[in-house]
Amino acid sequence: MEKDQIIATINNFLEEDFEVPSSKIKPEANLKETLDLDSLDYVDLVVSIEGNFGFKVKPEDFQKMITIQDFYNYVESKIGEKTVA
Repeated sequence: MEKDQIIATINNFLEEDFEVPSSKIKPEANLKETLDLDSLDYVDLVVSIEGNFGFKVKPEDFQKMITIQDFYNYVESKIGEKTVA
């Protein structure tokens, strides 16, 4: 999966499933502030990632993500690992 496809998929489920306005989804935006997720929403986000990209997410991985770009990079790296494995 290409980087553009990853970003489009992420943006799509953030808009559709989490009702984040597309205008707020910018690479430099703060992930937690932009998504405004509670703990249950994080579970839903993990399920969305796993369903869309086919890899398991560790909850502690989210602690390292500050911006939406970090989120994109995380998914891209995990897909890369899955492809190599």
